[in-house]
Amino acid sequence: NRRKKKDDSILEIPSIPNPFPELCCSPFASVLSASLLPKATSRKKQVIKVYSEDDTSRALEVPSDITARDVCQLLILKNHYIDDHSWTLFEQVTHAGLGRAIEDHELVMEVQSNWVMQEENKLYFRKNYAKYEFFKNPLSFFPDHMISFPSETNAAVSHSGILQMFLSSSTYPEIHGYLHAKEQGKKSWKKMYFLLRRSGLYFSTKGTSKEPRHLQFFCEFSNSDMYMSLTGKKIFGAPTNYGFCFKPNKSGGTRDLKQLCADDEQSRTCWMTAIRLLKYGMQLYQNYMQPYQGRSGCSPLNVTPMRSISENSLVAMDFSGHRSRIIENPTEALSVAVEEGLAWRRRGCLRLNSHGSPIAMSNMAIHRSQSWFHHKISREEAQRLILQHGLVDGVFLVRDSQSNPKTFVLSLSHGLKIKHFQIVPLEDDGKLFYTLDDGHTRFTDLIQLVEFYQLNKGVLPCKLKHYCARIAL
Repeated sequence: NRRKKKDDSILEIPSIPNPFPELCCSPFASVLSASLLPKATSRKKQVIKVYSEDDTSRALEVPSDITARDVCQLLILKNHYIDDHSWTLFEQVTHAGLGRAIEDHELVMEVQSNWVMQEENKLYFRKNYAKYEFFKNPLSFFPDHMISFPSETNAAVSHSGILQMFLSSSTYPEIHGYLHAKEQGKKSWKKMYFLLRRSGLYFSTKGTSKEPRHLQFFCEFSNSDMYMSLTGKKIFGAPTNYGFCFKPNKSGGTRDLKQLCADDEQSRTCWMTAIRLLKYGMQLYQNYMQPYQGRSGCSPLNVTPMRSISENSLVAMDFSGHRSRIIENPTEALSVAVEEGLAWRRRGCLRLNSHGSPIAMSNMAIHRSQSWFHHKISREEAQRLILQHGLVDGVFLVRDSQSNPKTFVLSLSHGLKIKHFQIVPLEDDGKLFYTLDDGHTRFTDLIQLVEFYQLNKGVLPCKLKHYCARIAL
């Protein structure tokens, strides 16, 4: 009773007028604040773990509706990487030897919700130069012998027209060819004639017949994801190394996989690219064009990169005399730049011995700090790294030779194939050189060799363009 009387006395005290009513919370304040605040504040946060090529990992607290592209952008900013629109989030099913590049628009939490407890699934952050290469170079992705067009299409279709047909809703080209299919519940594989149509993937029960009575449904793609088989020959006894499969969402394990195997890399690339276009359509094109939005609709191939203000303000300077001067002659500036580069390289080759005096370092050690150099990795490991980075012309790495410890090997992707070139050391007049063409072109170290073939094709089938690196997070 005393407490009640006390409360009543408090309530009877007249209220003091608020001199700042605009700062007071009104009954509508919660509604207004909820509508004005960005949606990110109300989204739930979850923690994901992302791995890199050197098996280091990083835990990220992200919103529940974050996309794969947003995760890549977050890691690019955190690690101060250059965004060249080739960074990709990969999903890897380790125990089954499967992997796929998660599309930029896919929600990461939805991908993880399809994981089964027994599976060792991981997310990897790496580069994939072939992600949208078919938009730039469709010729190498759709060979003529694997594609046919609807009967109403009488005129010859260009390769750019093929992409337009893939992205349209009315017409769709047909992909056809032989594939090896793993029989359900068995270890055996059977070679059959397959057809890819808008309604799904079919195989013919009678040779190459396309009659409806001979076609049997194999798979549709709305409730499953497509994976590349990384070790299909070893785990599943596949007849070739060019396997891919369809894994249903909420799968119970590897028994539900629908596995296929092509005879060569070009065939597998064609099938997988066509299925991606069939499943996602215009969304893929929007993902490809998104980095170039806001540039007045310009094509990404015609956009000239703008130079920064700091780059425009750079000038060549000469500090050799008593007073510094600006070098205005372009030829003189170029020769000074070359001389400075050689001097920097010579300084980089010097190390201090135990007494503190400089000693010359062998040319063989200069390249070890380069991102494109991989030490004693096998031929199979080199091929796996290049395949993960995408079979685009010019993807390369340099490694130690396993057959000859004194030589090196340049592994290069060209024409959807991985080729290996031996770098041989030569000694002439007491000096050591490296060559790819039996001594016709000589280089003092591997860095000089790589820089030359990045600018000149030489004896190689193409220039060196993208190097494979083990990115650390």
